[in-house]
Amino acid sequence: MSNTVPDSRRVVLGLGGTVDYEIVWDSSTIERLVTEYSVTASELDASRPIRTERDLLVTLLAFVRDGVGGERFVASSDIVEAFSSRFVSRTTLGGTCVRAAIAMKTLGIDSTVHLVSIDDTMRELLPDGVDYVSSAVEDTLDPHLIVQFAAGASVRSGDIDITSPHPNRIIYANDPPNRELVLSDDLGPALAKAEVFMFAGFNVIQEPGVLEQRLQSIRRHMNHLPSTALVFYEDAGYHIPELSRTVREQIIDLVDVYSLNEDEMQSYLGRSVDLLNAEDLLPALEELHDLIPAMVLVVHTKYWSLALGHRATEFRRALWSGIVMASTRYTFGDGFTEGDFREVSGYRRNPAGADAAHKLAEVLGNRVSIELALELTTPTPTTIGLGDTFVGGFVAALALDGAPRG
Repeated sequence: MSNTVPDSRRVVLGLGGTVDYEIVWDSSTIERLVTEYSVTASELDASRPIRTERDLLVTLLAFVRDGVGGERFVASSDIVEAFSSRFVSRTTLGGTCVRAAIAMKTLGIDSTVHLVSIDDTMRELLPDGVDYVSSAVEDTLDPHLIVQFAAGASVRSGDIDITSPHPNRIIYANDPPNRELVLSDDLGPALAKAEVFMFAGFNVIQEPGVLEQRLQSIRRHMNHLPSTALVFYEDAGYHIPELSRTVREQIIDLVDVYSLNEDEMQSYLGRSVDLLNAEDLLPALEELHDLIPAMVLVVHTKYWSLALGHRATEFRRALWSGIVMASTRYTFGDGFTEGDFREVSGYRRNPAGADAAHKLAEVLGNRVSIELALELTTPTPTTIGLGDTFVGGFVAALALDGAPRG
């Protein structure tokens, strides 16, 4: 590809990767577990602490019932191992930075990722052209359980009769290296040549003191960035929701683009938002931008993705690239190619969000760039890692076009 970006240090992605066990959805197995554990409909609660396999099942059913995704902490990796052993599964790599790097590599873009854990699985599955720095002092494996389900996935057992209204995914993990998120001494030097730095991962930290130390540490490392570098932060579901405010307040002056998905937006607002109703969206977006006063706020959803802020128009192509990349993963799964990406870029826009997008643009003018999602039809959608892949597509456009300058 003629516009390949070969220097891996031009794009640095952090802060931690994972090894994932992706299970294949099987309603009959779920239903047997409901019977085995005598789970009732009144118990379903996505926020329930997960101390046992039964707790995990109760939360999973709540997520499926509502058709929403999330990320949850489990008391032990043994719970992950036990649950995944009941299903057909495969081992992949995860973490926002790693999935974004893998997505970017399909367009010929090399990068450097910062890892906090490493083992032979990670070394084997990282593609050529993705370099890494790591704070790990020894090999460790703390797998994440990833459960994805399609729209229409159903569970019927006892008094439970649920059908998911939307496809989505849930992440379950107990991952001490990512929970500690120790930063490598090599991160700062790696940033010295970066044109784009994307980071994520503070959401899994559970101790306020540890979080404060890591926030101070990332600030020191980012002093190495060239003044022209663009900084992108991807939010995520916090294991301890109260800590999200600390992160937002302490990184807001460090980042150019602050990105989150529809679930996180609604979590911060404390209410559901009709993504297809401009009259509901307009005050929601204004309130969200007040909470997160980033130079550019990015929200990516199933119907549209937008950038909000005084430089929003500079990120239109990046939004589009993010949508196409995530849509390609949704349609073709792991191992999609540049050819798949080009094919998906020609798909029809999803008309569902057109009216809301038009009204938002009419009211907000140059303060917003909004791109519609694509119309996707596949019997086997991949819902795992779509946000991470959106990030990869967004950053890929910045790398290929040159990041907008302040």
